[in-house]
Amino acid sequence: MAAKPPRLTSEQVRAARGLLGWTQAQLADAAEISVQTIKRLEAKSGPLGGYAVTATAIRRAFEDAGVVFIEANGGGVGVRFREPPLSPSL
Repeated sequence: MAAKPPRLTSEQVRAARGLLGWTQAQLADAAEISVQTIKRLEAKSGPLGGYAVTATAIRRAFEDAGVVFIEANGGGVGVRFREPPLSPSL
């Protein structure tokens, strides 16, 4: 049985959106959930509330876009790109 991924926080969701330059509407579209749900989940600090299936859809949308979620490891939770973004050619 695979280990459950750690719970996402609203701070990670906002940070991941910022990393990708996504609006709440773009995240809602990618995760196939409503914008109102995104707004509600981001409004409260800490672990995401709501249904586990919603958090899973959000995580999957971000991971499909190349975001990795960092667990609390002494430095706090965070997000980063799976691989460094390609630099534009000069």
